[in-house]
Amino acid sequence: MELQSVTVAQILAHKGRDIHTIRPGANVYEALEAMARHKVGALLVMEGDNLVGIFSERDYARKVALHGHNSRDALISEMMSAQVCTTHEEAELLSVMNAMTDGHFRHLPVLREGKVVGMITIGDVVKAVIEAQQSTISQLSGYIQGNLA
Repeated sequence: MELQSVTVAQILAHKGRDIHTIRPGANVYEALEAMARHKVGALLVMEGDNLVGIFSERDYARKVALHGHNSRDALISEMMSAQVCTTHEEAELLSVMNAMTDGHFRHLPVLREGKVVGMITIGDVVKAVIEAQQSTISQLSGYIQGNLA
């Protein structure tokens, strides 16, 4: 697998398409419980099938904890990031990696025809890069050892 040819769809096929969500009217404490239960660092904020925001550990630290808000009183709709960068299944890994690096975010919802079909994380991206590099290393080793024509 070459790094340049890896797509978001391939990453999702490998990791799964689980999506963890929360309603905008839920409180922050509910979100923290859900993130702990699912062992994730962010939840997609959904109204029905529509993505309206994302709530992450970073949002909690910067918008709730640092400002002294009570997590049982603070609503997700007030603390979420409403401007959500998204990607699509055909996007190439390198463009996703650049977007995540440039935007300083670790979670990227994946859309198909405007609907959420998955989410990839910076950890997923790093894992895919490492796997692609391992494949390249194996091919080069084989070539050097004369195993490949």
